[in-house]
Amino acid sequence: WEQKPKCFSDARGGAWAPDVFHHKKGDGKFYLYYTVNRPDGGKQIGVAVADGPLGPFNDRGNLADRAIDAHLFQDDDGALYLYYVDLEGGFKIKAQPMADPLTKKGAATEVIRPTVDWERKKGAVTEGPWMLKHKGRYYLMYSGSGADGPDYGIGYATAKSPTGPFIKYSGNPIAQRGHGVFGPGHHCVVTAPDGKLWMVYHQQNSEKIGWDRFLAIDPLWFDEQGAIHVKTTRGTHEPAP
Repeated sequence: WEQKPKCFSDARGGAWAPDVFHHKKGDGKFYLYYTVNRPDGGKQIGVAVADGPLGPFNDRGNLADRAIDAHLFQDDDGALYLYYVDLEGGFKIKAQPMADPLTKKGAATEVIRPTVDWERKKGAVTEGPWMLKHKGRYYLMYSGSGADGPDYGIGYATAKSPTGPFIKYSGNPIAQRGHGVFGPGHHCVVTAPDGKLWMVYHQQNSEKIGWDRFLAIDPLWFDEQGAIHVKTTRGTHEPAP
């Protein structure tokens, strides 16, 4: 891996939880969805645009207030949906139809909120949405529990429509602490040149509460029944030079 220059910065002092969408079926541009810390202590989601994946990305404004963790998904028919976490009154994931990568269309629908024990081990949290489509079925993956703790984990829910209703998988969480792994979560899924799927995610470096995290990559696959499986392996944290 080779470190590249910074592609986007925000005058408000922080931009995090990035998600980049390449609009292959549209204008060919790259859209960066990010969360930013506002001066008043709140969070909001913005979007920036570039001609290439390395930027520089030019800010195009705000998409949602009191919100974090945006992810743009394009369905087979070209329809766009922005999944994000609405923080108003507690964590809940919403699906927002989009007319184009910059423009909302209609109202957002709540699709996931914390309801089961593993999502509530350190605060009631469902965040970090990521959508996969497999054999006509929609798989909304997400992370639960507090991101700064060792019990952070990954689960998913399925639906026949990109806006739900979604049913949580009975085997959740599919990634969790164990065998030297702590707090695996807030991931994305990428397809390798050979078609295999890989989950890129972070782990905590220990059981301690905090933000000592590092990046990891491991296989993800579907079984014959359509269930998602992942492998998590203990990585070693290498401090930045």
